[in-house]
Amino acid sequence: MIRSELIQKLADENPHLYQRDVERIVSAIFEEIIDALSDGNRVELRGFGAFSVKKRDARIGRNPRTGESVQVEEKHVPFFKAGKLLRDRLNGVEGS
Repeated sequence: MIRSELIQKLADENPHLYQRDVERIVSAIFEEIIDALSDGNRVELRGFGAFSVKKRDARIGRNPRTGESVQVEEKHVPFFKAGKLLRDRLNGVEGS
């Protein structure tokens, strides 16, 4: 599912809301998650999962085309850990 499909599904399920309002709501949620992660905070959505930021140290990498060694700088990457309810639903476990 892509962002526009999510917006359309929410708009269809909530006919009392204008589509532009649903777009604003979805954008606001995503922006809040991005802002929290940018500030180094963790975002937990119960039953769904948790977003956090992990630090990857600088290292020596290898260019796969030439085999040449290259320096890869330290960086921060987003990380998602699925919640128990999501994992159970993906694995067909009932009652969760």
